[in-house]
Amino acid sequence: MVQYVFYHFHYLQSVTTFRTPAAIHSVHFGSHEAEFVHHDSLCNIAVGQPNEPPDCHKHPELKRKLYSALQEDDDGGLSISIPEEVPLKSSGSTGMLFNDVSTPEPQTPGPQSTSGQTITEFAPITVKIIYSLRKPVEGIQFVLPTDSHPHRVPHAYTTPSSPDAARCWVPCVDNLWEKCTWEFEFVVPRYLEERQPHQEDEPDDAIPTVVICSGDLVEQVAHPYNSNKTIFLFSQAVLTSVQHIAFAAGPFHLHSIPPDVSADDTTSGSSQPLMYGFCLPGQESFLSTSTSTLRSAMNFYTNEFGSYPFGSYKIVFVDELPTQRLDSSTLTLATVDLLHGEDAIDQAIETRQVLSHALACQWVGINIQPKTWSDLWLVNGLAGYINGLFLRKLFGNNEYRFRLRKDMDRCLEWDNGSMPPICQPQLLDPPDSRVLPFINLKAPLVLHILDRRLGKSGTSLGLSRILPKLFLSAISGEMQNNCLSTHAFLRMCRKVSGVDPRSFAEQWIYGSGCPSFSISASFNRKKMAVEITMRQECTAYLANESDEIGKTLLKPVHFFEGTMTIRIHEADGTPYEHVLDIRSPFKRYEVPFNTKYKRVRRNTKRYLARQAAAQAAAEGDTEAAEAMGMVDMGFGLEVWEKESERENWKVADWTEEDEGVMSGATYEWIRMDADFEWIAKLSFEQPDFMWVSQLQRDRDVVAQLEAVHALARQPTAIVSSTLTKTVLVSNYHYRIRCEAALALVHCSIRQLDFLGLFHLFKLFLRYCYDSDDPKKDLFSHTYVPKPNDFSDLSEYLVRKSLVNAISRIRFENGKSPSVVRQFLIDQLRYNDNTANPYSDAFYICTVISAAACSAVSTAPPERGELLPSEVRTQQTAEDEELLKQTISEVDRYRSMDRLIPSYHNIVTIAALEFHMVLGVASLTPSNPRVFFPLTREGNYVPVRIAAFDGLFLTKWFTPPIMKYVLSVIANDSSRVIRRIVARNACQSLALLAQMGEMKSNLKDHESLLIEEDGSHPEKSKESKKTELDAMIKVLRKDREVGKNEVLREFVMPIALTPSLPTPKIAVKPPIPPPMARVIKSGGPPKSPVNIPPKLKLSAPATPVESRRSSVSRGGTPKVTTAALPEPPRLKIGPTVPSTSAVAKGKNKKFTKPTSKSGNVPKAQSSGMSPQDVIFCRSALKKLMGNKHAPLFKRPVDPIRDQAPKYFDIIKNPMDLSTMSAKIDNGLYKDRFQFQSDFKLIIQNAKTYNVAGSFVHNEAIAFETFFEKQWTIMSKTLEAKAQAQPREPPKPAPKERPPVPIAKFSPPPQPPAAATSRPAIKLKLGPQNPPQHQQSVAPKIKIGRATASQAEPSATNLPHRKKVKEAVNQRSTTPDPVADVDAPPPPYIDDGSHDLYQEVLAIEREKDEAKRQRAQEKVLTNGSSSKRKKDDIEEDEILALAQPAKRERPSPVDDRTAGPALKLLPAKPLPARSVSRTPSDAPRPPSVKGKEKEATPSSTPAPSKSKKPLVAQATPLNDKKCRDVLKTLQKAPEAYIFLRPVDPKLDGCPTYYEEIKNPMDLGTMSGKLNSSQYTTMEDFRRDVELIFSNCRQFNPPGTAPVLCADALEKFFRKEWSKVIERKLSWVEKRGLQGIMSTLVKEPVSWVFREPVDPVLLGIPTYFEVIPQKDARDLRTIRQKLDSDKYESVDAFEADIALMIRNAIVFNGAESEVGSIAVQLKDRFQELLSTWKAGGTKKRKDGGEKLTSQPSKKVKLG
Repeated sequence: MVQYVFYHFHYLQSVTTFRTPAAIHSVHFGSHEAEFVHHDSLCNIAVGQPNEPPDCHKHPELKRKLYSALQEDDDGGLSISIPEEVPLKSSGSTGMLFNDVSTPEPQTPGPQSTSGQTITEFAPITVKIIYSLRKPVEGIQFVLPTDSHPHRVPHAYTTPSSPDAARCWVPCVDNLWEKCTWEFEFVVPRYLEERQPHQEDEPDDAIPTVVICSGDLVEQVAHPYNSNKTIFLFSQAVLTSVQHIAFAAGPFHLHSIPPDVSADDTTSGSSQPLMYGFCLPGQESFLSTSTSTLRSAMNFYTNEFGSYPFGSYKIVFVDELPTQRLDSSTLTLATVDLLHGEDAIDQAIETRQVLSHALACQWVGINIQPKTWSDLWLVNGLAGYINGLFLRKLFGNNEYRFRLRKDMDRCLEWDNGSMPPICQPQLLDPPDSRVLPFINLKAPLVLHILDRRLGKSGTSLGLSRILPKLFLSAISGEMQNNCLSTHAFLRMCRKVSGVDPRSFAEQWIYGSGCPSFSISASFNRKKMAVEITMRQECTAYLANESDEIGKTLLKPVHFFEGTMTIRIHEADGTPYEHVLDIRSPFKRYEVPFNTKYKRVRRNTKRYLARQAAAQAAAEGDTEAAEAMGMVDMGFGLEVWEKESERENWKVADWTEEDEGVMSGATYEWIRMDADFEWIAKLSFEQPDFMWVSQLQRDRDVVAQLEAVHALARQPTAIVSSTLTKTVLVSNYHYRIRCEAALALVHCSIRQLDFLGLFHLFKLFLRYCYDSDDPKKDLFSHTYVPKPNDFSDLSEYLVRKSLVNAISRIRFENGKSPSVVRQFLIDQLRYNDNTANPYSDAFYICTVISAAACSAVSTAPPERGELLPSEVRTQQTAEDEELLKQTISEVDRYRSMDRLIPSYHNIVTIAALEFHMVLGVASLTPSNPRVFFPLTREGNYVPVRIAAFDGLFLTKWFTPPIMKYVLSVIANDSSRVIRRIVARNACQSLALLAQMGEMKSNLKDHESLLIEEDGSHPEKSKESKKTELDAMIKVLRKDREVGKNEVLREFVMPIALTPSLPTPKIAVKPPIPPPMARVIKSGGPPKSPVNIPPKLKLSAPATPVESRRSSVSRGGTPKVTTAALPEPPRLKIGPTVPSTSAVAKGKNKKFTKPTSKSGNVPKAQSSGMSPQDVIFCRSALKKLMGNKHAPLFKRPVDPIRDQAPKYFDIIKNPMDLSTMSAKIDNGLYKDRFQFQSDFKLIIQNAKTYNVAGSFVHNEAIAFETFFEKQWTIMSKTLEAKAQAQPREPPKPAPKERPPVPIAKFSPPPQPPAAATSRPAIKLKLGPQNPPQHQQSVAPKIKIGRATASQAEPSATNLPHRKKVKEAVNQRSTTPDPVADVDAPPPPYIDDGSHDLYQEVLAIEREKDEAKRQRAQEKVLTNGSSSKRKKDDIEEDEILALAQPAKRERPSPVDDRTAGPALKLLPAKPLPARSVSRTPSDAPRPPSVKGKEKEATPSSTPAPSKSKKPLVAQATPLNDKKCRDVLKTLQKAPEAYIFLRPVDPKLDGCPTYYEEIKNPMDLGTMSGKLNSSQYTTMEDFRRDVELIFSNCRQFNPPGTAPVLCADALEKFFRKEWSKVIERKLSWVEKRGLQGIMSTLVKEPVSWVFREPVDPVLLGIPTYFEVIPQKDARDLRTIRQKLDSDKYESVDAFEADIALMIRNAIVFNGAESEVGSIAVQLKDRFQELLSTWKAGGTKKRKDGGEKLTSQPSKKVKLG
């Protein structure tokens, strides 16, 4: 039962909640029972016909129906009607109602009282809903014991299986922004075991059931009627969204996290929030260790950012959680994988980060929420930012800065042009799951650099002063609804710091991409300055530079502005900071040098004193050692002090030449972006000795990391020695030591005799037993490690890095040295962890992964060397022996892990990944038996996932294994396994196709090899474009995948299984991944891996079956291999019958269509003739290439195409791609079924879309095009059929299919009908009917007859009478839906068919006689349509798609062609014809030349005789007005203005009482046709009248007003183009001549080009002359050529402005000033001459002179 309390009820008539799968029993409003409607749109989804089993080929239909159902759910699934008896009593108080949609966010600080309206609050009314929930699919997870897990502890919890899963367990408004207070009452069994009612004593092993819920525990009491049950009461007084409510119930163990007594709190922890941890029985020892840092995190957050927003905090560790954690109000559900013992190292680091981030989300993410989805970056970023600050306190500043640097590197890799901005205000939907991890990564980094810039530029300390104010406003209630927007956050930053962050926000928040700097530095001895050259590029902008759509959507930033701090460590050792202001993509800076030394003097007294101090420190002087620690981090190292050790370690020294270069250096090193203010790639080169100085003497961990990476790019002996020294010195942060070890890989090259590998072995030798021979060759040494001791965390992590680095060493051929592989075998063989207090599981995993890495060669074969079917065989006997030993050791550890399980069985997971890598590299045979046993139930979930991953990289698509995989997807007890296996199975098929596991035939391979040899570049380019299509084709044609009967039979029943995931977008922010290697971890380590008995692959353990194909909410159906029953069908009313075999139920079995003869093509399997197949394919190809086809090429997707409830209106969807598939699969009997499907497409478009809309008009135009081609091609086929009588057609005489009347060309008629005039000759008068008739009168096209309706000739009176009656009937019953181009009645053969065939024969004889004569005439397209070939080929039919233009008959045929319908001049017909407006029934283009003279012109007669009006004004330009009107009618927002308002139909009965002068676009079209407009102002006033009427009748912010605003903005833009004034042609030519003369004369040389202040040395020019007022002759000529001047006066004004600028800046007495005066005089002279000549010509020429001579005038 759930109860809701509502307050604002004065406008409420019903309540609607989102869909819930629960069974609703009753609903009460107060004490009154209410009526309700509960609709679950997912419960009745079915695919196919009622008597058909599910077919995998109907997946698109299932997808469309599912998406449509999910969209319906957003409108609500439970609607409750409020009873009339419910009293509404005012409470006497008022409140504010805010409308975030219609009211924009205020742009200035201040109270927001004006953004809402005052409403009266009423007394609360309680709504009580009683419901039951059984076997929920989403929302709640029940973990129960099974046969495979008999000892699993049962428990239940709310699960984040989808972002809006709350609706699945409680009727609610499942929205992030709908908040309320909550009260919960849970009734649970007192103990886990069932007890008898009379049993009173508690058993010793009794485990009480505990409930943990969001909110605070009010009380826990015994049930009043059943002592075996307990009641838990929780209350949440803070307004909370239902999506932030969670609970868990089970026998959890409670651990109270004690307060921190060492904190600054004077009350010794009494005011610290209560914190509790819960875990399942058996994991108590891990709970206290895993949550040990939560109290310190709570204290840090409360001290830095304000009070905890809730009363308490709980964290519960549960099993089978699909994500790492679920954050809710006061409660976090976390996976048991995060639990660890005291002996864990790697997992402890990850757990501390995850749990501290979960606690940070209580402040921002739960208490503070994003205002819109575009503000999600800010909420997630703030949570990650404050979590990073705590990790800085916990792990140290070096760790914090190192993580930031690594995160920035990852951000630079992602943000390369494919990622959008982190904030996109124009998007209203949640971010895509592909983009969300990038947003979570970049957002904290953006906040970090914002903090650095605010702290440096403003008066505050950065975000440390802003965030406490932000959190305080949320707790105090100042933040409205606790929703934070990007604008409000930036406004607070500006208010607190005094810095305007708008420029920063445009670049880093609203823009995408990151800058890349190329920097070089050189010392200028003359100026005593360092010259720094900086060039900036943006990779994202360059990637989208030529893509206008990409630039619009992704908004890449072309140039980033800001300041960058550089630090120059000068010769005296002092660092000097300089700030560079970056304002241009390329600039050279001169940075002053401060020290008096010109170079580093290494023989000075200071230098010698430092050397002496180093010697004293090496001898044990403590003070000297501390002093040297401030200078060099590598001082006193034994390796570098003793000569014997230096030789033993092969330490290299600087040469004399290097010393000379070093002594001449003027500074020691330079740091770019020293304050970490940019997310940018810095390419800065300096000599290696400077990088060495930076590594050894700079204390910043980021500076050391940059130095290590720079030295790795310059492999030398000195670099190898320096990196080795870095690994040895423990004063370095362990992260830098690990990076230095990995950098030694670059020094392991043959040019240095593999010195880097030697140093790596030498470094690792410290962890091994010493050799008897100190000078033993390390490349042949057996490395027996000492017993493990991981007490020193730094040494442990460095040791792992050394193992990884050694495994990456490669020869030139890509193979790893054998000594490396033997070394890794020894580490596995001799590992000893008996005396180690810490677990070595992660270390063993590292060694196993390194062994897999070393076994795989990194050198691919040369391009084109091998066929895809071949495998490289370069393994020697030594390689095979080493691989055998490695596999043996790995399998030994895997067996040990089964007996003595490691932490979460991670060793087994590493062993599976090892075999996976070897299988992909083809080093071991692909064998599913390695992975198959561990996929069974009983193994740990992460182990099963790893086993399935390995299985999917083998040939798992054989029928037995695929049947097993499908059964797991359908019936596995673990929801996590079901969904991960379903997703990975689909991904693995694409991966296997890319890897070449699925091959096409040899012919394709040979052609591919030819394309790659470089001799056919065009083919190679085409192959690259179609690579994806080729892979999809391989999957479809593969015998074991595309034609797999198991997959075809069971994939659709599984897709209809209700337990599978629904396509939702995850919006919960995952935590940033830890820096350590992420290894899948799982449950309690005490449970070993259970290997079940070997599976017989002949039959599945859990067979696949679906008892019904419609989605049902009643649990997971059991799946067997038995025949699937026919799914019930939902009654959807009458539908349009389909003529295809599938629709009629003739093809019920989903097997390949069979035919009597074995060699019949598949397309003809249903009896279609070869001519019809070619005909249909040719017609389809022509249709696909038409400009109106894009809307109809693919199936309608209600989500993508924004077509809600499409499948409720359209019951038989159809599209061109489906028609193509039906042709290929042989589902058409003849071409007329193809024609019917096309008509279905057009009919669907007209039914769903409003008449006059863009889609509706496109459908009409597309239909017109189709009918032209169909008529022409049909006549050609019939002519060929009659020319070959020996091949009679198989079916009976073909009936012409019904086609709309106005589309086809008039067919030829017998000579007897020559005297009758065609109906299209009727001239219609310009009567203007009333406006209401224009909107409802049906439009009947009477102009032309169609080929299919030629049978009602002049002699066929009965049939003509029928047609007349049909016309009259339609005119009396207007239908708004069928208002435009209503289809004619179906064809009925009344005996005229034979007559029509005879007429056609006569006309064909006439055509043959006249064909030669027709070729000689000048036609539109020239060529004749005569055919010489007897066979109908595909290209011939394609060519026949165009004879409509070249088959123009002579005018004589116009008299012989009888009309399809003889119409006498009647009055109603002209009235109906005039009522047709262009928006309602656009006239299709003419098909034949003879129709042009018969078709009445859309332009009225008076407009033809219109004379050019005087230029002042605004005479009506009929063509321009029509163009503007058509453009407006095509706009998406114009659909409500296309016809007059109908008070009844549109639901506005008082419209004509308020609006005295109604107007609409349809009425305007009629007024244009009847020439009622005389000026352009009249036309514009009517358009503005439409918008003013809309705003007068509709309130602001409503949908009609918004449409009016958008359409008015569009109209103003178009109207400005129409009324744009330009110079006449004569004036323009004359002024161009003046400009040409001026430019040629010497007096204009100063003014020919724009002023360049830099080039001319006048940097202050634009300060005196504003840049917008700058003029020159080239700029003026460009404006003149592009018609920017409206008059000659405007042109003269620009010339005068140019001359005035020159005099103002240079002075009247200057040389330039005198030249300007001369130019002015010369210009006036030329202008006067031109004006005088023009006047004379006009006088002489009279009216012959026009504004622009036309071609006709010239010819005349």
